[in-house]
Amino acid sequence: MACNEVPVVWLQGGGCSGCTVSLANSLFPSLRNILLDQLLPGTHLSLLYHPTLMAGQGEGAFSVLDRPLGQGYVLAIEGAIPENDQFCTIGEKNGQEVTILSKFVELACDASLVLAVGTCSSFGGIPAGSPNPGGFASAGQVAAKYDITTPVVNVPGCPAHPDWIVTAIAEFLLAGAGGLRLDALGRPMSIYGQLIHENCPRRAYYDEGKFAEKPGDPECLHELGCKGPITYADCPLRRWNNATNWCVGAGGPCNGCTQPEYIDETTPFYQKLPEDALPKIGQA
Repeated sequence: MACNEVPVVWLQGGGCSGCTVSLANSLFPSLRNILLDQLLPGTHLSLLYHPTLMAGQGEGAFSVLDRPLGQGYVLAIEGAIPENDQFCTIGEKNGQEVTILSKFVELACDASLVLAVGTCSSFGGIPAGSPNPGGFASAGQVAAKYDITTPVVNVPGCPAHPDWIVTAIAEFLLAGAGGLRLDALGRPMSIYGQLIHENCPRRAYYDEGKFAEKPGDPECLHELGCKGPITYADCPLRRWNNATNWCVGAGGPCNGCTQPEYIDETTPFYQKLPEDALPKIGQA
C-alpha cells in the first residue's frame, strides 16, 4: 500500500531547545516510532530538517531549506521570533546571515500548517518577557503581521509535553486544518480544554479551605502561588516522564506555563493569585 509522506520542517528560534528535548523523550510512541513508522495508517512523517536532531551540519544541511519541500509540508517552529535582526540567526547563505524571522516568513507562506511548539513560539514566553530587547513575538503574531494565511496551531508548554506535539500533528492529519477543534487561543481542545484546577487531585483541599504552608505539604497549593486555577492543560491526567509525576504531584505549584500570561504575569511563581483573577470553574 502506498504511504502518504508528510514533510516536516522544524525551525528553532529564541528558546532553550527544551521542546526538542521533550519530544526526544517521547515513549509511546517513541521518537524512533515517530520518525520511522507510520504515525497514522498510510501516513508517514518525513523530517526534512531539524537543526538539533539531524545528523548533517553546516551549509550542506542548511541548504535543505532552499530545495523544493513538496506539497503539504508542516512547519514546526520552536522558540519565539525576534524582529531585531541582531538576535537568532540560524545559518548563512552566500556569506550572509539568515535570520529566523526571514526563514520563518518564507517557509510559513507555503506550509499547510504552522505548528507553534512550546510557549515561546505560541505566546512569546520567556524570550518575550519584559523588557524584551529583541522584540520577540509568537509565531501567530508574526504570521498576522506578514499577512500569512497558513493556519497556526499553538501547542504551548515550557516545555510542551511530547504527547501534545504528536497529538496536534495527528489531529491535523486526521481532520485537516478546517476540522481542528481549537480554543480561542489556537490550542487543541483535546489537550487544553479544561483547567488544571478542574482535574487537580488536591481540589478537595481547595474547596475545604485547607492550604499548604510550604512546598511538599499535601494540601492545596493556592496560597503558595499555584496557577492551576487559570491554566488550561491536561497535566493532572497525563502527567510527565512516562506518566511518573507532574508539578503539583511533586509538591510544587503549577506555574502556568501553557498560558499567554507566562512569564510576566505568572511570576513571582510562589506569590498567591489575587482573588479577582480566579475564574469560576469552566469559565475562562
